[in-house]
Amino acid sequence: MTTTPQENLLDWLRDAHAMEQQAESMLKAQAERLEHYPLLKTRIVKHIEETRGQQRQLVGCIERLGGSTSTLKDLAGKLMAFAQGVGGMTMSDEVVKGAMAGYVFENLEIASYTVLIEAAEAAGDVATAEVCRSIIKEEIAMADWLREHLPEVTRAFLERSADPDAEAKR
Repeated sequence: MTTTPQENLLDWLRDAHAMEQQAESMLKAQAERLEHYPLLKTRIVKHIEETRGQQRQLVGCIERLGGSTSTLKDLAGKLMAFAQGVGGMTMSDEVVKGAMAGYVFENLEIASYTVLIEAAEAAGDVATAEVCRSIIKEEIAMADWLREHLPEVTRAFLERSADPDAEAKR
């Protein structure tokens, strides 16, 4: 069975939409639990808004191509995010592991949009390629921010962790 570039593009756009829904769920859970890391929380809240905008843009691309989002993929993404959130709550170093996981997830998103840009170009879909170029810039900015601030988050965690009167976890 053969698949056209347009069919692959539409399927991968649905995957990206599910990925962004998973990202929103993970980010919201992390932001709600952060108490002692205001800079990190502020950046995560900003990225939640970016993520919601990305979801809207992806829906626009999907619908323009005659498709609709995948309820099954969206649900699977949200379930994975929930499981990751619950797992994170049990770790004593939740903030550090969450920041690391966020960095890894941002790079997964960057890879996904890199593929989508190429697929859109191969399908002759200039509008989708431009949307994905716009989104990838936000993902790169978030990944860069996390990479640059991981040492700071780690230091703050280590200081709080060594203080018997402070909670370090979140």
